[in-house]
Amino acid sequence: MTALKNRYPHLKVSLAIGGWNEGSANYSIMASNPTSRQTFINSASDFIRKYNFDGLDLDWEYPAKRGGSPADKENFVHLVRELREEFDKHGWLLTAALGVGQDTVDAAYNIPALSRYLDYMHAMCYDLHGSWDNRVGANAPLRSSQPDDKLTVEYAIKYLLKQGAPPRKLVLGLPLYGRTFLLENEENTLVMGAPTGPKGFPGPYTKEDGFMGYNEICVNISDGWKIFWDDDTMTPYAVQGDKVITYDDERSIAEKVKFAMKLDLAGTMVWSVDTDDFRGDCINNSGGGSSNYQLMRTISRTITETLKEKQEQDDQHQTERTTEQGLSAAPKFQAVLWVIVALIVVQHSAAV
Repeated sequence: MTALKNRYPHLKVSLAIGGWNEGSANYSIMASNPTSRQTFINSASDFIRKYNFDGLDLDWEYPAKRGGSPADKENFVHLVRELREEFDKHGWLLTAALGVGQDTVDAAYNIPALSRYLDYMHAMCYDLHGSWDNRVGANAPLRSSQPDDKLTVEYAIKYLLKQGAPPRKLVLGLPLYGRTFLLENEENTLVMGAPTGPKGFPGPYTKEDGFMGYNEICVNISDGWKIFWDDDTMTPYAVQGDKVITYDDERSIAEKVKFAMKLDLAGTMVWSVDTDDFRGDCINNSGGGSSNYQLMRTISRTITETLKEKQEQDDQHQTERTTEQGLSAAPKFQAVLWVIVALIVVQHSAAV
């Protein structure tokens, strides 16, 4: 992976550690005292140096939850601060993946403190609904028609900002997968919110109940599925008999990218590259030609088009240069970063 930097010198490759399956207990123990934290920092630093990584992404899911301790919230800050002190010696990146449920944010994260030490905070705006709810729900609803709905991308991001996350450090996580459901009654005409069993159905490759990669979804739904668009959540869903898939497609991904850009966030990230349509099977099956990584390319294209539209609007309204030119340069610089991030991701993906 790090060898890709020979081909793309501007590419940054970070080591990620943690994840849902890792749980929280071991990280809670490690972060609980200075000695074990230093052991972790030394180990991570040695690994980064040995394999020529550019930084570390912490995916502790989650401090103070899932077997953790209430003290994790502040111990996580200690860990990040001490990592920052070491990483600054080498110019390494330090990032973290954050859960976005309000109860998780409140219990796990001291956002202002973390913001001081992290380069970026990756908001995992997905898995907001699934078969565990026992009813159909969008995996990553952009918004909701219910004013008190806290499980949406919009609410999650705005809550993190309200807690003190700087927009320039906040990255919106996008899912390249969907959630599957089995309806209790397939005659139910109101699918979104309809009762389901406690388990979904698996994809042919990922083989996990309730989960299906976009590469699996787009091939499956081309075979007799009915596809709908939900205006409330700004996401699609597909139905065949008692089976339902809620997911993100090119349209919904584009809407989320525009949302992130409107809030001047640092960028977007995806989970995960390997579940995009990496072989272009979906377009081939529909007779539309050959193209791979459709969702990744949608991210890049949306960023480019949105920036172009904004620049055209700015040019139209700006009739003279003012002393505020220095201030107006800042968002333009941020916009350039958006383009670079998107293009690197697409090129990187195509090379894998």
